[in-house]
Amino acid sequence: MNVSEFNANETNISREKTIVKTSAIGIIANVFLAGFKAVVGILTNSIAIVLDAVNNISDAGSSLITIVGTKLAGREPDKKHPFGYGRIEYMSAMLISVIVLYAGVTSFVESVKQIIKPETPDYNAASLIIVAVAVAVKILLGRYVKGIGKKVNSDSLVNSGEDATLDSVISASTLVAAGIFLIFQVSLEAWLGAIISIVIIKSGAEMLRDTVSQILGEQNDAELARSIKQTVTGFPEVHGAYDLVLNNYGPDSWNGSIHIEVLDTFSANELDQLIREITMKVMEEHHVILTAIGVYSVNTQDEEIIQARQKVREIVFAHEYVTQMHGFYWDKKQKTMRFDIVVSFEAGDRKAVYAEVVSDVQKEFPDIQLQVALDTDFAEE
Repeated sequence: MNVSEFNANETNISREKTIVKTSAIGIIANVFLAGFKAVVGILTNSIAIVLDAVNNISDAGSSLITIVGTKLAGREPDKKHPFGYGRIEYMSAMLISVIVLYAGVTSFVESVKQIIKPETPDYNAASLIIVAVAVAVKILLGRYVKGIGKKVNSDSLVNSGEDATLDSVISASTLVAAGIFLIFQVSLEAWLGAIISIVIIKSGAEMLRDTVSQILGEQNDAELARSIKQTVTGFPEVHGAYDLVLNNYGPDSWNGSIHIEVLDTFSANELDQLIREITMKVMEEHHVILTAIGVYSVNTQDEEIIQARQKVREIVFAHEYVTQMHGFYWDKKQKTMRFDIVVSFEAGDRKAVYAEVVSDVQKEFPDIQLQVALDTDFAEE
């Protein structure tokens, strides 16, 4: 294990400890809150407070899932899963989303039952003080957990933090309902419970949608891709960096491949050394393993080819949605010319733009067989 891999491993261990510690705090806080609210809800005959207590138990379960998911995700790669188990964190985040969704549906059903057959609550000062304290605790807990989640890039913690924030809204609504009942003798807690349940259902559905999207595979992190390309092109020997593809195997586990453009005068030894240096630097600065670095050569010895390349670039970039051209190579003996173009997803019909580009270049070079690849920028914003 080299120095950069050791540092990355140390970072992962520190991240795991932070997630486990934060989740443990969440479990302790939610268990205590659930106990207090259950007692208050039963004594005051308040369905909203009882449901709030049940919700706290589900939150404790979510934190436990986060701990288990983080521990499993931290397992070392093996023969069956050579890229590690990092994606388990996405599965745990999905489970938490399902729990939130289930809690919302359950509370909605119970609220509807109370609307149909209402029961008169019996509030007292002590119960309302306990609920008020719970609101404050949940607000602080939600901010803390969500903040740590963003800091260590843990979707499970972020989802738990958002859930805690929603819980504080639920608890606050029970106070509002209690105030209205004490002043006007009108019980609205069942109606408030139904409204809040709908908000919880919406939040759970959005969490689930986002997590499933990550599991399916989203586009490259634009900022990460941009910074990696800047690092690669920072080498004076590199004249361009293209076709960066990043594969995500967990929140902080990336590997990928890239093509670099270098002068055709490079020897195999020089190229080998350059590729090794690029791989090491990207790993050190971005914790991304480049499993492959392809090479495009820039012709520096044939003036006709140099001029042809410039002419092709002019034709290609005359089209609105073309964002890149690279990998140009003209084989005079075989009378073939090849290059790649990137057409933005903003184009209504990418294939139509591609066809226009090929047609225009072919008009300029009618005797040359074109081999043009329609490429994709996986980090396009």
